[in-house]
Amino acid sequence: MTIWLPRLALALTCLAACVGFAAAQTYPSRVITIVVPVAPGGVSDTLARALALRLTQSLGQQVIVENRGGAAHTIGAAAVVKSTPDGYTLLLTEGTALIPSLYKSLPYDTEKDLAPISGLITISQGVVTNTALPVSNVAELVALAKSKPEGLNYANFGAGGQLNMALLSSMTGAKFTGVPYRGSAPAMNDVIAGHVPMMVVSVGLAAPQARAGKIKLLAVTGSKRVPQLPDVPTIAEGGLPTFVAEFWFGLFAPGSTPSDIVARINSEVQKILADGVFRERSLDPYMFAPLAGSPQQFTDYIRADVRKWERVIRDANIRVE
Repeated sequence: MTIWLPRLALALTCLAACVGFAAAQTYPSRVITIVVPVAPGGVSDTLARALALRLTQSLGQQVIVENRGGAAHTIGAAAVVKSTPDGYTLLLTEGTALIPSLYKSLPYDTEKDLAPISGLITISQGVVTNTALPVSNVAELVALAKSKPEGLNYANFGAGGQLNMALLSSMTGAKFTGVPYRGSAPAMNDVIAGHVPMMVVSVGLAAPQARAGKIKLLAVTGSKRVPQLPDVPTIAEGGLPTFVAEFWFGLFAPGSTPSDIVARINSEVQKILADGVFRERSLDPYMFAPLAGSPQQFTDYIRADVRKWERVIRDANIRVE
């Protein structure tokens, strides 16, 4: 028995490797589904549909998008985690959905149950205010918040805004209180109307309103200025040199998906992200910046991002129910 067990284990390992290699060699042979864990119309959905179209062309099999929203991204993510790990069910989600400490509980392990395939984009947020608010930059905004015992309210419609404002508060000592909204559109309308003085929102949504003179766009939250908005400074340039808050979106497979299949999908995604036509049509109009790299580079990026935000979440006691 002591002689045959190691041989049997070796044989089974070899068999599994051969099956995985064969699967990768024939992949894909049928429809691939990209699950988006939010309702149609948002950044994830827009990006998924653009990516699905290009992957359909490059892989030679139809790639479709399935929206499975609810429970702050977790319903769609859980469905992918439970699916067969064969590369035919993928997840496209945003970074905040992969920060365990942000949630009271998650029905999956974000590190073990999901295999990072590739980063897709990063987005800078814009710090915007009502035009009547007597500030012209973030330093003045912070000073105004500090001058008021109750601080300043901001329109809050998601974890991204909360994290940005919590980071700004922790670095300056200013108090900012979120007023909950169901989406960016009603939040923006109330900032324009002056019902709430400010908000943090993606630059792609902020820029048109700022150009129309309906709001003031004080700064962007990323590490560098947005190319389409060269005159808008970063928060770091305004006196907080270590402030960086870029939110990312990426593509995942179930955790035990064969590495050869993950590498195949990653290879196709890198070609798409490097394509000038794709960037011009699907990224630049929304001010998305590509986030390219290998699966390992994406994994390392996620871990660093989670560590950063976990400290902010703990100190500000932020939770998504």
